[in-house]
Amino acid sequence: MVAILLLVIPLSQIGLDVYTPALPEMTAAFDASNELVQNTVTAYILGMSVSFIPTGLIADAVGRKRVLLAGAGLLALTSVGCAVAVNLTLLLGMRFIQGIGASGCLLMAAAIAADRFRGAKLVSVLGLLGAAWGAAPVLAPAVGGFVVAHGSWRLVFVLFAVAVAAVTLLVAKTMPETLPAHRRAPIDLRAAAGVLGEALRHRVFLGFVVMFGLIGAAQMVFGVVGPFLFEGGLGFSPAAYGLVALIVGTANLAGELACGGLAQRTTTRRLALAAWSVMILGATTLVVSAETVGVHGWVITLGAALVLCGIGVLDPQSKGLAMGVFDRNIGLIGGLVNTCCYLIVSAAMALMAYLPESSQAPLGWFYLASGVAFVVILLVTVRQEATPVASCSAVPSQPDSPR
Repeated sequence: MVAILLLVIPLSQIGLDVYTPALPEMTAAFDASNELVQNTVTAYILGMSVSFIPTGLIADAVGRKRVLLAGAGLLALTSVGCAVAVNLTLLLGMRFIQGIGASGCLLMAAAIAADRFRGAKLVSVLGLLGAAWGAAPVLAPAVGGFVVAHGSWRLVFVLFAVAVAAVTLLVAKTMPETLPAHRRAPIDLRAAAGVLGEALRHRVFLGFVVMFGLIGAAQMVFGVVGPFLFEGGLGFSPAAYGLVALIVGTANLAGELACGGLAQRTTTRRLALAAWSVMILGATTLVVSAETVGVHGWVITLGAALVLCGIGVLDPQSKGLAMGVFDRNIGLIGGLVNTCCYLIVSAAMALMAYLPESSQAPLGWFYLASGVAFVVILLVTVRQEATPVASCSAVPSQPDSPR
């Protein structure tokens, strides 16, 4: 079962990243502006954002397997729709619906693991799933760039549809249902709304959620800005840009692995401060280099890699802080955390799509602003007294905070 989940969980991230090396080519194909084509990424993330909570509620009522199959099937079908889209409006619509399907794959992989395993075994399995998810943005752009260089952006979507269909068939044939009927809960919208409403009034929780969203946004914007900087500004081929994305993604994955390896060896505060410093150093490199050396491929790669390495540490830390506030209704709270995060990411993507891409300065300033906002919110939030939410937490608890 774990092997199947390792194939399922990266699908949502592959769908986000695999075609980004083709964004400049798609701009020419549709005779559209850069910002409109970049919004195909925003539409996908927005689709994920609005469906996390309802997907979780439905899965608790009808079981995991059916929701996973529906999500994966929708992901495959809409990928075909993207491949044959005749105009940008249709492509944007397909990408939004595709995001809805992707949310089911992401959520159900973790839910199935939690159904089947407990304790140290669950932690181990979730670690493996996290590594598989983290590897997707490293490898997907490189593969997508190779396909675009030897085929077209439409072929990227076709091949992705085939891959998702193969995983869907494997799930249908071999994956058992992990949520038995006696453990299922009917959908109670009033109760769910009450839990969500009280959580949204919890200031400490909201602070940690915004921090997680800011870091998530900073983590993803390179994927929509990078292709135009390297392919449009520097004349890189899609395959060459894919290698750049591979370098930057590897730095991000290295940060995530470092977070796991160093979390038990140093304090949360020291680890977060070191990672934040690396992020700010990379952002400063991008801003300063834009004024001194101009658009330079290796300098941009270095700055982005430093930023993404720091983010690789801060991302799991900030999510852990948000998820650690409550000890009940974790599935629903987790859906809320993901929803808020992806809404912030969607707003950031829309903003970056309308900023000029003639230099790395806007990207650097975005990273700097995100980093400063992150640390300000962190300092304000951890000083507040955490007031438990009755319907979300069974016993009074304090949120995890930097030590």
